[in-house]
Amino acid sequence: MSVSFSVIISVYNKEKYIKTTIESVLQQSFKDFELIIVNDGSTDKSLDIIEGFKDERIKIISTKNQGASHCRNTGIKAASNSFIALLDGDDLWDVDYLKKVHDSIIAYPNESVFATAVAHKYEDKIVVATYNFKQDKTYAVRNFFESSLDHTIITSSSVVFKNEILEKTGYFDTSIVSGQDTDLWIRIGLNYKVVFINEVLAYYNYVPESLSNTIFSVKNKPKYNKYFDFEKTNKSLKIYLDRNRFPLAILSKLEKDGESFRFYKNHIETKNLRPKQRLVLNAPRWMVRLLLKLKSLKGEKLYYPVT
Repeated sequence: MSVSFSVIISVYNKEKYIKTTIESVLQQSFKDFELIIVNDGSTDKSLDIIEGFKDERIKIISTKNQGASHCRNTGIKAASNSFIALLDGDDLWDVDYLKKVHDSIIAYPNESVFATAVAHKYEDKIVVATYNFKQDKTYAVRNFFESSLDHTIITSSSVVFKNEILEKTGYFDTSIVSGQDTDLWIRIGLNYKVVFINEVLAYYNYVPESLSNTIFSVKNKPKYNKYFDFEKTNKSLKIYLDRNRFPLAILSKLEKDGESFRFYKNHIETKNLRPKQRLVLNAPRWMVRLLLKLKSLKGEKLYYPVT
């Protein structure tokens, strides 16, 4: 079985990070890939840095700024290989990332979606993601929803999939400003299992000014209402969605957006939340803010503003 990859890097104003991100791809031990870099209208020196690389495997596409979904979709549609590997413009791969994914594809030729364990990289430490399951083997075929109740097993820098699955799942939803990746993972989970590689091979680089860390407004987040019918008959999806509705309900509370808070809370079955989450869901706003400020002292990623 011949396996080749189209690596898609989406870039918007990543001049501090894009060089090391590209280098982490070009230094891969597995060499059969093309690298498509989509510059989403960057206004800093990102494009200059990208154009400084001279490698025949690199293809550069520049567009006006239209957001992460459009950027990734553009790269995917330009791909010439059968397997798509996504990577954000400030994240990193281990040198054997593509090799290990290649080996998993050979081991599981009938599967279509592959993902690796990840770690969060901060200035002074690396924090390995924790998952809600124990996996002793290197490879396992997993249900996405059942396996993503703590940390998602699919991220935008640790997933590889057959290009053809998008005929069934559709592409990234360009109408969603923040959280469009989760929306696509749901559609993948409804149709495919995930081969999970239990090795940390991708590193999420914590960048305080990045889109996912600055667009806090709940108005920019998914509503998950298009999955109402699916969750009626899919218990694992329902639990997964409720765990994702919870932070949006909290964000609504912090923003004093009563309408959004009621929307998300009313669609949560509280039995699907952990005891601590149930307490926080019903806690007054001042207490939630205090808990967040205490958590922020750890210096790790928060999904809410703490001011």
